[in-house]
Amino acid sequence: MREKRGPWYLLTGLLIGFTLGLIYAWAIQPVEYIDTAPSSLRADFKDQYRAVIAAAYLANSDLVRARARLVLLGDEDTFRAVAEQAQRQLAEGDKVEEARALGILAIDMGQGVPGAALTRTPQATSGIPSQASPQPALLSTDAPPTGSTAQPTTNNTPTASPFPTSMPVSPTITQTGFSLVRQEEVCTSPLQAPLIIVDVKDAAGTPLAGVLIIVTWDSGEERFYTGLKPEKGMGYADFTLTAGLVYTLRLGESGTPVYGLSAVECQDAQGNRYWGAWILEFVQL
Repeated sequence: MREKRGPWYLLTGLLIGFTLGLIYAWAIQPVEYIDTAPSSLRADFKDQYRAVIAAAYLANSDLVRARARLVLLGDEDTFRAVAEQAQRQLAEGDKVEEARALGILAIDMGQGVPGAALTRTPQATSGIPSQASPQPALLSTDAPPTGSTAQPTTNNTPTASPFPTSMPVSPTITQTGFSLVRQEEVCTSPLQAPLIIVDVKDAAGTPLAGVLIIVTWDSGEERFYTGLKPEKGMGYADFTLTAGLVYTLRLGESGTPVYGLSAVECQDAQGNRYWGAWILEFVQL
């Protein structure tokens, strides 16, 4: 008489086979990736890849090749990815040389000219940046002004510019010998947050990228550089202010301080209040 078996022996066999397969695949002979595409790398490996590309660019000044290599990483914005990594490494402080190489690469990518770190070309600069929406960011008339992107926080820490701007200085730019030729509050175009807009040029009127700008306030300090918003000019940089705080700005470690910079409040003909900006223009002596 034939013995009738239940389904359990089949399930037991499947479980044993599945377990043995996992042990073999994970421990005995795991998968090894060979010649994988850079876009499939982990985030930390992508950072290493960018650092190597930046070091190679620092040695050969081949911007076309550097761009082609960066494209392989599949970043949506290669310029932004390089700039953000340079900012992170500069803040960490343990990879200063890598941060410097990445910063020079980012600045030259912004200009789009090989060897631009050594030879700057004149480019038009703009004053107030244009806004995505034509509607002004209006302020309440019965309360202190607050911007949509510059709300004061409990620790009174100001918000930095939306685009990361902390980058190493190009070695060809001298941080001393600048003269402030214009300091003006402007309300020409409504802004979503109060700004300090800095424009730096050499004696011939050529915009200078890679110039260190230091902004300080009672509870902190922020460092950033010109040239990382090339669509607004290679000598351009901006910083977002927090309402209620007073700031001091200087170019380089030994530059002459500009005191008393605070959020600019504007009002149109209808009484609507909105944010304005400080315009600071410097010329190299």
